[in-house]
Amino acid sequence: QVQLVESGGGLVQAGGSLRLSCTAPGSIFKLYTMGWYRQAPGKQRELVAAFTGGGRTNYAESVKGRFTISRDNAKNTMYLQMDSLKPEDTAIYYCNAKATTPFGTNDYWGQGTQVTVSS
Repeated sequence: QVQLVESGGGLVQAGGSLRLSCTAPGSIFKLYTMGWYRQAPGKQRELVAAFTGGGRTNYAESVKGRFTISRDNAKNTMYLQMDSLKPEDTAIYYCNAKATTPFGTNDYWGQGTQVTVSS
């Protein structure tokens, strides 16, 4: 069973910052596309930010300019720096590792970490 371990969520006031971390097994971290998703109450899970290959990144429009995805390959760890947080950023944040093969897509998820932004 592949384990993605997240940490760093919590309660913060609007305008504040949090940094999420996700550690994955080395083989997964090196070969899979890594990203962050979130799911707010009553809403579908959505992409927040992800690495798209070749060092490129992709962000949801709602977080551009406020969130930064990064990675430390030596530590097999991915980060999500969240600044200027808004109440609408409140959600459970999930780490994701994805690989598309000729036989289908392999998807691994972390357990989720709660981020709550108070107004």
